[in-house]
Amino acid sequence: MNRPSVKRRVLALCTAAGFGLGLGFAALPAQAEAFITVLTGGTSGVYYPLGVALSNVYGKALPGAKVTAQATKASVENLNLLQAGRGEIGFTLGDSLSDAWKGNEEVGFKQKLDKLRTIAAIYPNYIQVVAAKESGIKTLADLKGKRVSVGAPKSGTELNARAIFGAAGLAYKDFAKTEYLPFGESVDLIKNRQLDATLISAGLGVAAIKDLSSSQEITVVSIPAELVQKVGDAAYIAETIPAGTYPGQTEAVPTAAVRNLLVSHSGVSDDAAYAMTKTLFENLDALAAAHVAAKQIKLDQTATQSPVPLHPGAIKYFKEKGLM
Repeated sequence: MNRPSVKRRVLALCTAAGFGLGLGFAALPAQAEAFITVLTGGTSGVYYPLGVALSNVYGKALPGAKVTAQATKASVENLNLLQAGRGEIGFTLGDSLSDAWKGNEEVGFKQKLDKLRTIAAIYPNYIQVVAAKESGIKTLADLKGKRVSVGAPKSGTELNARAIFGAAGLAYKDFAKTEYLPFGESVDLIKNRQLDATLISAGLGVAAIKDLSSSQEITVVSIPAELVQKVGDAAYIAETIPAGTYPGQTEAVPTAAVRNLLVSHSGVSDDAAYAMTKTLFENLDALAAAHVAAKQIKLDQTATQSPVPLHPGAIKYFKEKGLM
């Protein structure tokens, strides 16, 4: 059975959310449903548990909506799906979003994704380079000649790997072996001594890293602030992974971070985007209960910053909160 039209879906959503429409459309049949597909990431990352929590929040707050969370390959796939109208809201990294808006074919965007519209900037992704302690890897330079996983091909993580390793003077050909794997599979290979290190771009407290560090000693490799500057992209900022984030990690580790965003598209009505934005920020406790990374989502000026235009519905909400 096909989905109802966008107009019918959006009207049903907004009616259920209790927002006045004032659009002059005729009343809809009571059975008209709104569909909200939340595009997430791999199940061993942070996007997925947060996306499931967000879908639960939307399902409860917007009773007329049929909400699902969809596991994906994360940023690049999410943005292409949104451009095609195959989802209503999705997670992405800021640098991937910038590339999508430019139509950077090299990283997976065959044309400018001009339908994308931002809902909100949320928490930062920490670029976490993790190695088995027994590998002897202590610095990024030590990765040369080692077996390294750089994330799923053309995912947000893999784009981060290109940027960070490039700034460090490393190319994939410098590794003894380069694997393009999601978090969980990368960790499994390290456990089985088939891999020495992996780069993971996610919020702090990644389940896959916790799993690895509880089974063997690890080294969280430093990414110095001066190297972050060498990346030459404003999306990358210097950050710190606090001591004790993972079992056995006794010291704070300098690293890079990239802001995550929630993105929609121009085919979603202003009223629906307003409802999704408002519901997001009114339920941050529920998201934080799903994953610690969500504790860093703030309703402040940073939430409005994006390399692509904000959705008019989101603008309406931020204006109500005095942020625009």
